[in-house]
Amino acid sequence: MRPTPARVALLVLAVLAFAAPWVIGEGAERFLSEVFLMLAMAEMWNLLAGYAGLVSMGQQVFVGLGAYALFFVSMTLNVAPYWVLPVAPIVCALVAAVIALFLFRLREAYFAIGMWVFSEIVSLVVSKSEWLGGERGMGLRTARLVDARWLEPLTFWLAVAIAGGAVGGTYVLMKSRIGLGLMTVRDNDLAATSIGVDVWRNRFIAFVVSAAGTGLAGAVSFNATLYVAPGFAFDPNWVVAMMFIVLMGGIGTLEGPILGTIIYFALREVVTVVFALSGTWYLVGLGAVAMAAMLYAPAGLWPMLRDRFRIDWLSVRRRPPLGADTVARAESGVTARV
Repeated sequence: MRPTPARVALLVLAVLAFAAPWVIGEGAERFLSEVFLMLAMAEMWNLLAGYAGLVSMGQQVFVGLGAYALFFVSMTLNVAPYWVLPVAPIVCALVAAVIALFLFRLREAYFAIGMWVFSEIVSLVVSKSEWLGGERGMGLRTARLVDARWLEPLTFWLAVAIAGGAVGGTYVLMKSRIGLGLMTVRDNDLAATSIGVDVWRNRFIAFVVSAAGTGLAGAVSFNATLYVAPGFAFDPNWVVAMMFIVLMGGIGTLEGPILGTIIYFALREVVTVVFALSGTWYLVGLGAVAMAAMLYAPAGLWPMLRDRFRIDWLSVRRRPPLGADTVARAESGVTARV
């Protein structure tokens, strides 16, 4: 296999990610883990809204379900949480597959509201379930089975792998026939149906994949804190952050959430550290920045930069094949010039 610039870059990034825990401090390691996990969640929300045309206002339900599934199974089996981590995406995927049968009957804003209502219902059920800790939540007792020295590095490596899988997996999916169908459905689902595209199937695949990815990122996020409670796990601010990142960076692009994540955390540090604002004022600041960005760059910052500087790193756009008549005209033109 010949080395290409992309493969060399991936190899270098993998080596840097592996060595990072021994180079950077524990605080930076924890911060970067949060950044990568948030990027993965944003990419999953972008897969739904940007490519499948499904705007979800309740995506936080999968964050919470992934975390609770990991905690419950780990403590029930009395094994280290890392051994049962696959449970989180599996549970979220199964839940998404079931609720899709009902929520897919709703269109546009009704689907968004339906997801939010479902998330609130799950949050209330969990908060009333004493075997899940109720409103108090529960700590991850099985964390004692993991050497404390490896807790932060393992979280960091998992965060990097999940973020890379979210970006790379979405790219591969969108370059496939399913991805082509998704973009057709996003642009006009009625027209897509008329040309034979299975709208329900394509959206179902995107919905299940998005739920699984979000649940996995949520599980790792709360595994790092060793504690989960309904107020944190099902917090609507999860989806607010996802939406801010995607809309700021550029919805319907793979590079957009990456740029949006950088902007989101940079703004968070500036607002909370430099200006010492928190709570309501922090959200007001983010909202003001988002409104300004949508006024001057409605499609997001990345499409504006892409068109301005003609850069397109992770494009999944298709170009029509060169038709026979075009080939004939090109050949005749070459012959005439010769």
